[in-house]
Amino acid sequence: MSAPSGLPSPVPSPCISLCEMAPDTGLCRGCLRTIDEIINWSSAGEDYKTAVWAEIKRREQNLDF
Repeated sequence: MSAPSGLPSPVPSPCISLCEMAPDTGLCRGCLRTIDEIINWSSAGEDYKTAVWAEIKRREQNLDF
C-alpha cells in the first residue's frame, strides 16, 4: 500500500477493505492503522490524515511481509 505522492485533497483513506486487527501489533492488517486512527479518520482534518499516512509509511518499513 502506498499513499499517492503529494497526497491529493481530500486525503484518501488508506482502507483497502481488508479489516482485521492484528492482536500482536494492534494494527489493521489491511491499512496498518490503529483502531483509534480508524475511528478518528472520518472526522479528522487533512493535517491529521497526512500524519497518519506518514505513520503508515513508517510502519510499512518496520514490518516483515
